[in-house]
Amino acid sequence: MDRWFLIISGIVILSVFAVFIGQVYQRARLKKLEISLIRSASKSKSDAIDFGSFSELPLPVSRYFKHVLVDGQRLIKTVRMRQSGILRASPMKNNWSAFTASQLVVPSSNSFIWDAKIAMPLSTHFQVIDSYVSGIGSGQVSLFSAFPLVSESGSVELNSGALHRYLAESVWFPTNLLPQSGVLWSPLNEHSVIATITDRGITVSLEFRFNEAGEVTGIYSPGRFSKIDGGYIQLPWEGHFSDYQQQAGMLIPMYGEVGWYIDGALQLVWKGKLLDVDYDLEA
Repeated sequence: MDRWFLIISGIVILSVFAVFIGQVYQRARLKKLEISLIRSASKSKSDAIDFGSFSELPLPVSRYFKHVLVDGQRLIKTVRMRQSGILRASPMKNNWSAFTASQLVVPSSNSFIWDAKIAMPLSTHFQVIDSYVSGIGSGQVSLFSAFPLVSESGSVELNSGALHRYLAESVWFPTNLLPQSGVLWSPLNEHSVIATITDRGITVSLEFRFNEAGEVTGIYSPGRFSKIDGGYIQLPWEGHFSDYQQQAGMLIPMYGEVGWYIDGALQLVWKGKLLDVDYDLEA
């Protein structure tokens, strides 16, 4: 009896130690990536917004900027956000899981790191780290934030998909959508405009949809890359935003959801709200 107790105790201690070491390594790796991202920030040539420069923009876009920003608003240098919500790994799966996440964004280099903890049964969890840094998209899933299970980086499809996501999420750091930040706006109709961004040879476009108040209520792409059954295919992708609140003098949506169209029906895969957001503005 004592022998088995010692064996089991030893296994438990070694397992706990392995998790601890794995988590230390993962935190160090993430910290290194964050430092690289912060260092990639470059000061904008123009660090303040002039409403007079909006005259040539499509009306919904001009109205949006005047609604969510203030004249003379300084550009956003970095953003840190915390989120919570539910998600599922694929539009083909029915199981939803709760998540909490933190995200670091550096708009001047079109880069982000999303670090999420996905709750699983029996008090276990997966850590998911998605990023887009220096034109490279990557994703990693690890068990207990310690043991990597899936890791992918640098494919054309992943890079393109990450830049699509970055452009859509710019509603949370709206100075990034300004023409002076590199976004081109092309009119579509009275309430929709196409936004296009190019980064390191990758060009993506999204349809931004606006309401009468001047808020972005949704985004749409007829073909963003999605990984289905181990391979990438392009599917229509759509997101919705609501609950606009003032943060650091800007109006941003506190709730968002996104999903893919499967057989003509929108299948949501992510629903989340911002818990808090912290902006570092250009001096």
